[in-house]
Amino acid sequence: MEADDGLILNISEDSHLAFGAERFNRPRGAKEKWQAKAAKRKFPGAREEPPAKRKSERSLPPPMKINVKEADRTIKGKTKKKSSPEKLSLGKSNGNQEVTPFIKTSSLFKNNPEIPEINRAAVKQVQEKVFTSDSFDGLNLHPHLVSTITSVLKMSSMTSVQKQSIPVLLEGKDALVRSQTGSGKTLAYCIPVVQSLQAMKSKIQRSDGPYALVLVPTRELALQSFDTVQKLLKPFTWIVPGVLMGGEKRKSEKARLRKGINILISTPGRLVDHIKSTKNIHFNRIQWLVMDEADRILDLGFEKDITVILNAVNVECEKRQNVLLSATLTEGVTRLADISLQNPVSISVLDETQNRLTPGNKTAREAPRPPTEAEEENFAVPEKLKQHVVVVPSKLRLVTLAAFILGKCKFESNQKMIVFFSSCELVEFHHSLFLQILLGGSQTPAPAPSHLKFLRLHGNMEQEERTAVFLEFSQSKTGVLLCTDVAARGLDLPQVTWIVQYNAPASPAEYIHRIGRTARIGCHGSSLLILAPSEAEYVNSLTSHKINVSEIKMEEILALLAMDDRFKGRRWGNKKSSNVGPQEIRERATVLQTEFENYVHSSKETVSWAKKALQSFIRAYATYPKNLKHIFHVKSLHLGHVAKSFGLRDAPQNLSASTSGNLGKEKKLKLKRPDLHKKTKNKHRLAEILRSEYSSGMETGVTKVKEQNKHGKPNNQKLQS
Repeated sequence: MEADDGLILNISEDSHLAFGAERFNRPRGAKEKWQAKAAKRKFPGAREEPPAKRKSERSLPPPMKINVKEADRTIKGKTKKKSSPEKLSLGKSNGNQEVTPFIKTSSLFKNNPEIPEINRAAVKQVQEKVFTSDSFDGLNLHPHLVSTITSVLKMSSMTSVQKQSIPVLLEGKDALVRSQTGSGKTLAYCIPVVQSLQAMKSKIQRSDGPYALVLVPTRELALQSFDTVQKLLKPFTWIVPGVLMGGEKRKSEKARLRKGINILISTPGRLVDHIKSTKNIHFNRIQWLVMDEADRILDLGFEKDITVILNAVNVECEKRQNVLLSATLTEGVTRLADISLQNPVSISVLDETQNRLTPGNKTAREAPRPPTEAEEENFAVPEKLKQHVVVVPSKLRLVTLAAFILGKCKFESNQKMIVFFSSCELVEFHHSLFLQILLGGSQTPAPAPSHLKFLRLHGNMEQEERTAVFLEFSQSKTGVLLCTDVAARGLDLPQVTWIVQYNAPASPAEYIHRIGRTARIGCHGSSLLILAPSEAEYVNSLTSHKINVSEIKMEEILALLAMDDRFKGRRWGNKKSSNVGPQEIRERATVLQTEFENYVHSSKETVSWAKKALQSFIRAYATYPKNLKHIFHVKSLHLGHVAKSFGLRDAPQNLSASTSGNLGKEKKLKLKRPDLHKKTKNKHRLAEILRSEYSSGMETGVTKVKEQNKHGKPNNQKLQS
């Protein structure tokens, strides 16, 4: 009874705050107060209890915040452990916290910055008409060559750039050709080269050596050009093509040079290597010198190599036909044309599109000139290309990309996608992550459909692997290629339906080259640019160059997760995907994010890998050019949120310090390489070289330059005529 009385007395003071039992609600009378004071004097050993009560009285919370259920449990004498806030949010508890894994990342949709409205002025986008109604029959080509073009290359009519370029080149004139990516520039010079060589009076012998020299910026483009020339030469077996590129065995290349190569396709660095070390390479019979993707050759810092090549060719052969081809007409390209072309014809399909040519000369202009301000700013895009942009908070970037890939390439047929990243580490990290999670499965592992496969391509891969990946993706009808800008220029990868730019390019010109991998030669295609809220102004930068993009809402992309029940929350049971609401979409996104995080935190090695990828991203982010620094600045990044997009639950503590240290090294590098800025007036800055396929994003810049100088890569040497 004493215990019960004590219990009643303990509750009676604040019971009116919790519930309304009348026998506990009446106020204490004077007699009861006097009895309580007497009890204190009579039993001094019990003084400890009343002070505790007085203390609790002083610290009582406001009446409305008292928990009724806790009071009930107190009356019944049960001592239940208070649930944590996380467990209360479960809605049900069965003793197993792993039942709803999204609890670990419940903040995925909280504390995100507001997504700004994208207000852009409507601009008329410059578009080139790719095909014409003219056939190859009217060019006075060899019948077998026309037959090969029609039957092997499946080309029945000429593109605009081919219609303008081929007649000029067949006349033996030098030319500077400017046209959009994917417009057929490769055939525009390959057809005249093959036609002129097969028509020579004295039949070409393999041992004669090179009659045509074609320079391209990357190994993949070298392979692609070689493949095109090989197909054109099917009727003319006595003309032998060959390719030289880094990564191949130098000994086998020397053997091929000794036997003889009539049409030589090479990257600049590899050709310079052979000029210096191979005795039996000679250019005394050269009739053609072609520089394809000339702007990219200069972007990658090959000016010194081009100088060496031009000097070597000029020593042995002064009279030849020269061709420069480029999608953008930069000052560097114009300067290169000045020293390598003789009285050239300047061909620009863009000019014809914008009706800037005089009526008397609609196909060509004499003497290339520096581009006007309007020409520099405006870029032509394929006619059937649809461009989109989505603004996504940093924490949600990874799940948004994954949802987009799943929705397009897993649940839609005949989809082929290229995803561009800013460094090799990012490509490797996301490739491994997607293989493990998107192809593996979270709750119900099942073999992935054959049309969803992931490939990767970047400059740190061995040449054999790069070639194998390039060929596999080219021949495949579906798949996802994760890559750096190694695949951004010139490559004709058939049937690509989507281009995703996960990291924004450093210039509008690079943007154009990336999206040019789709909608090629009149085909349909789409592109998606993913931006953070702080980067939304980049859309205005594109608009100022007459580039139109339409906005897609992040929620529309995340809704694609409704088609994949592997990431369904347990509490939704067997609910059909067609009835999925916004709340479950968020929970599916959170489950997917948790899968990524669990994989990243499964071992020290994967955590370290994620941190290196994050550091690589920060370093690449710090190399945006000055004119974009107000949009892309490291200080505008929330490193904790960015870390979330790498599957890390917290931002590494030493990340900012290590990044600032590397920025200091980059400043030193800029001082050592002033030619990268002066020669192109800051248009092709160090950023684009560091972000190219030749940079992993992790090495320090100074070390990279030292390695390049050892191999005869660019230095402060001017072009010589």
